[in-house]
Amino acid sequence: MSLNTTDVTTALPSLLAEAGLPDRYDRQPIRVWARSGVERLTFDCGASVVLKYAETPFDTEDHTLIAAAGAGLPVPAVHASTHVGGLLVMLIEDLGEATREAGIGDGARAAVQIHAITNLPGLPTVGQKHLSNLPANTAEILTRYDAPDDAVAAAGALTAAAETRAKGTELAPFGLVHSEFHHTSLHVTGRGLRILDLARAFVGPGVLDLASWSGTIDAPDVEDLWDLVDLYRAEGGAPEASADRGGIDAASWALGWHRVWVAEWFARQLDLGWAEGAEDAWMNAITKHLLEAATLLKT
Repeated sequence: MSLNTTDVTTALPSLLAEAGLPDRYDRQPIRVWARSGVERLTFDCGASVVLKYAETPFDTEDHTLIAAAGAGLPVPAVHASTHVGGLLVMLIEDLGEATREAGIGDGARAAVQIHAITNLPGLPTVGQKHLSNLPANTAEILTRYDAPDDAVAAAGALTAAAETRAKGTELAPFGLVHSEFHHTSLHVTGRGLRILDLARAFVGPGVLDLASWSGTIDAPDVEDLWDLVDLYRAEGGAPEASADRGGIDAASWALGWHRVWVAEWFARQLDLGWAEGAEDAWMNAITKHLLEAATLLKT
C-alpha cells in the first residue's frame, strides 16, 4: 500500500509560512517508499528545500536532527516540521547533489563524530538487556507464521546464547547509533560531509554502526570489518571498539548482533502486515540473517 500524501499536501502551506518561504513551488520526488518519501521543492527565486515525510515509527526524525545539530553533529538543518495523523512532515536544508560517493574513510570519521554524542534525550536505549531480548522477540513472532525449520532453530539457538553473547554491549563506544549507517547515509560536497537519515537512531553500542556499513545483502566479512575498526580507531574512535565482547572477537560480535537486530526488525514488519504479499521474501530475509547471526555469534 502506498503512502497517502494528502496530509503532506495539506500541511505544506503552514510549514512554508513558518520557514518564511513562498507558497508557489515546483515539487519533484527524489525518492518515495511505501512508508516515507523525500521530495525537492524549488521556488521561482532559485531557492530550494527538501520535503521529507514519514509514518510511525519513522516520525521523530525532526526531533533527532534538531538535537543532533545542537550536539554538534553535521546534519541538515530543520526549517519547519509538524506531526499530523501519525505522520511527520518536515522541510529541511537542501544539500544539493553529492560530488562523490562516501568512502570507508568518510565512514570512519563520521562514525567517530556520531558516537562521540553519548546522550541524546528522547531516543530509546539499546543496552545489554534489550539486545539480549531480540532473538526471543524474533522467535516469538515466528511462531505466528509458517517459518522454515532452520529459521526457528537459529532463533532458538540465539535465544539460548543471548545472555552470554550480549555481554559487553555497553562497552565504549556507547552513545548515539545511526542504525542504518551506509555510504548513502553520508552526503559529500565541496562544503564537507553531512550525515543523513537518522529516523531510526538510538543510544547503544556504536560498533553496530560499523557492522552496518557494508550492508547485509552480501555474506558477512569479518576481515573487512576489522579494516573499518582500525580506521575508526585511527580517526579517534574508542579503543574499546576492538575489544572482545560476549566471549568472542569484536568484529564477529558486531556483525552477529547487527544481523539479529535486522532480523528482528524484519520480523516486526512482517507482524505489522507491511510485507503486503511479499511474505515469502520477508521470511527469506529473516532466515538469512538469523543463520548468519548464529554462525557469527558461535551459538
